[in-house]
Amino acid sequence: MMDLHTHTVFSDGVGEISDNIARAEQRMLKLIGISDHMHYFTPKTFNSYVFQIKRFKKESEVKVLAGIEANIFPGGVDITDNMADKLDYVIASAHVWLEPGRAEVYLDLIKTALRDENVDVIGHFGNLFPHIGYPKEEELIEIIELAEANGKAFEISSRYKVPELGFVRACIQRGVKLTLGSDAHMPEDVGRVGWALKLFRKAGGKDEDLLFSELL
Repeated sequence: MMDLHTHTVFSDGVGEISDNIARAEQRMLKLIGISDHMHYFTPKTFNSYVFQIKRFKKESEVKVLAGIEANIFPGGVDITDNMADKLDYVIASAHVWLEPGRAEVYLDLIKTALRDENVDVIGHFGNLFPHIGYPKEEELIEIIELAEANGKAFEISSRYKVPELGFVRACIQRGVKLTLGSDAHMPEDVGRVGWALKLFRKAGGKDEDLLFSELL
């Protein structure tokens, strides 16, 4: 199985890239992605990050992808074309504080990311809903349709336990790809995607419904 959302010492994780990959091997994952937070990087550390991932990729039994978790702001996603070109995928997540009743602001941020050519995956979609309020069904369908039109995927997050089952089912029905992520910040949590996998299967998901299914 896969885990495409893991962090290392290059951002706010505690393990090295090699530690995360070693844990993925122990858990017998087929695919791991390293996806550190965008705002921790300078051009120099970013180049070192990509170099290390590619280096360990050659030595690992697990397929390893170079990713990043970018931030969504009202003005856009904080990833440049040059950086995205060096990566295998980009997760875009809304790391914002919103007052209750501001779900429309969150959805506008997600729409911004769904229109960004550099973005591949929306991270932990809906994790703020318990605090800011739940959108109407038609608003969620609009989000899924925009993802379908732009070829984007949604992450099923074991850490935040989102999205909801109905949303995942709707994605599968419309051909919107999904990923599984632990959001691990320490090596021992890499591969802990049991909740995400269970929800994915309950929604009727098959391997072909996952992004990078050809690598599984």
